[in-house]
Amino acid sequence: MDQELLDKLALRELIDNWAIWRDAGFWEKFRTVWHDDGRMMATWTQGTADEFIEINKQGWAKGVSILHFLGGFTCEISGNRAITQTKMTISQRGEVDGVLVDVVCTGRFHDFLEKRDGKWGMCLRQPIYEKDRMDPVNTTEVVELDQELLSAFPVGYRHLAYLQSKVGYPVKKDMPGLKGPEVEALYATGQDWLAGQQISWAGHTWG
Repeated sequence: MDQELLDKLALRELIDNWAIWRDAGFWEKFRTVWHDDGRMMATWTQGTADEFIEINKQGWAKGVSILHFLGGFTCEISGNRAITQTKMTISQRGEVDGVLVDVVCTGRFHDFLEKRDGKWGMCLRQPIYEKDRMDPVNTTEVVELDQELLSAFPVGYRHLAYLQSKVGYPVKKDMPGLKGPEVEALYATGQDWLAGQQISWAGHTWG
């Protein structure tokens, strides 16, 4: 196999490991997919890989249920840097005003990766949120949503944000969606990354 194909296989394995190890709670293994300066951007938390792991542990202890499913994958490699995009769904179960609901959000993981000392690792994960929906787990029940609160969140993840706000998390309201200036800025930053330039995203800079 040529090196590019080997790199693509390694990148796909890393992306798969992220979802499986995170959802299974294999935190020590999960930490290995990140570089030390890795950053995770999510609707409900933003910070270092270690901070992300700790807040997930706390969520598990409180019964927060968030799971991921992965689909199609593409990557661009330039030297020791790579951009990957992976189709995904985020599924969260929780209560909204006493009604148990499932929220499913469809989007993409847009990842910035780098090979250091021969090993690929994640520097930045920025999801793109395309659309979502909320359904009662018991289909005989009805959940009444506060339309003012619902409309305060971007269309791509407003039901997910609604649930997460009800659980008690502060939700970031300017995440990239299918269209708009936020996702265009993300794409442009990705091209700068592949060109070997210094990038800044969400208050952090990578050289």
